Amino acid sequence: MSTAKSAGSTRLGRDSVAKRLGVKMFDGQKAKPGNILIRQRGSKFIAGKGVKKGEDDTLYSAVEGIVKFTSKNLKSFNGKRRKVKVVNVIPASK
Repeated sequence: MSTAKSAGSTRLGRDSVAKRLGVKMFDGQKAKPGNILIRQRGSKFIAGKGVKKGEDDTLYSAVEGIVKFTSKNLKSFNGKRRKVKVVNVIPASK
């Protein structure tokens, strides 16, 4: 009988696959309808004008135009205020 545990088996080493979250289109870039702007979990960024929110909180463009980031104070249901980042797609003038 050996006194040391034999090598080969481990209970470690299970890591999840990265989800590739984050900003995909930045301020000033041209967006077409359906382009993914931000992949996120929760509402770190808020959908503004010309932007829609998907089922998994992904923000995507609804119109063709220029991506614009702004910030504003959002009032919660309990009266607390927090500063949020808003993503807009400004339609390109023709």
